[in-house]
Amino acid sequence: MTLTRGARIAGAVLCAALALVVGAWITRDLTIVDDPLGLWRFWTGAGGGGTASAPLATTLEDLLLLAVYVTVAGAALRSPVAASALVAAGVVTLAVRLPGLWVLSSSWMGLRATDELRMRALYCAFASLGLGVGLLITAAAGRRAPSAPGDWERTPTRPAQGVSALAFLLLGAGAAVLTAWEVNAATRSRGTDYLDRYTGSWDVLLPLLGTPPGWLAAVTAVLALVSAFGAIFHAVFARPLGLVAALLLLGTGGRGVDFAVRNDLVARLGELPTSDQLLVLSWLFETAAGAVLLLALARRGEREEGLVGWQQPSYPPPPPSSPPPGW
Repeated sequence: MTLTRGARIAGAVLCAALALVVGAWITRDLTIVDDPLGLWRFWTGAGGGGTASAPLATTLEDLLLLAVYVTVAGAALRSPVAASALVAAGVVTLAVRLPGLWVLSSSWMGLRATDELRMRALYCAFASLGLGVGLLITAAAGRRAPSAPGDWERTPTRPAQGVSALAFLLLGAGAAVLTAWEVNAATRSRGTDYLDRYTGSWDVLLPLLGTPPGWLAAVTAVLALVSAFGAIFHAVFARPLGLVAALLLLGTGGRGVDFAVRNDLVARLGELPTSDQLLVLSWLFETAAGAVLLLALARRGEREEGLVGWQQPSYPPPPPSSPPPGW
């Protein structure tokens, strides 16, 4: 299936709007910190959160979402087969922004930001969710079956066989690692304390636009798992959704690696307790897996042979050079 021109333009506009929302918040935070490196330190947990009257609001995931929106907007304008990319952008938007509805409405969040700033963030969360739904509707309603001969050459690409196997292994392993650490967190904490990882609480350091850590880990694991099985079955959605999952894996691992390097955990890996060693190795694996997946899945895949459920049009053969009698 290909997208109509109107759907492609609408999808690009929706992605541009989402990018403007995220970009505005990042720009606002850049005006608060002394230099861009200070914002990066805040995103990785090494810096302060601004002042009481002007707290920093964004997270590393906001930067990753900005990259997704800009890339998908360009793909929608450039390619008529960007429906799966629009779906991937819509899904990750809904998954990451949904907790903001209850986090920003919580009484404890009022202790970290003014009511005006909190309401602005809540309105932006609602707007992002609406735009995310709009992306899904655009991808579903704007598709059409190829009608001209040239359309059959512009069908979506699927991951190549070698890339599919690599994506299945790395995405599946990434999902398993994240799930294992969530199980570990559940066994080491009481029920209500563990639920705070998904709902947020006053003692969980969470910026205005932040996603609760347990929720973010679950979203990343689910996206990685779905992409992994999609890759092994050469599904069309495996490439864009896999790229989004790989980006989230890279962000999760990169944040941890930055923490490990700052505290010399990598250099002292052999001296650490077993649990800390596994944690550092998990961060290193997530970073490496995310980077490798981005490089592998960004390559053009194999062209789809025909379309499921549609019969490629057949044209009569050309007349012979010497027509027989009665031709």
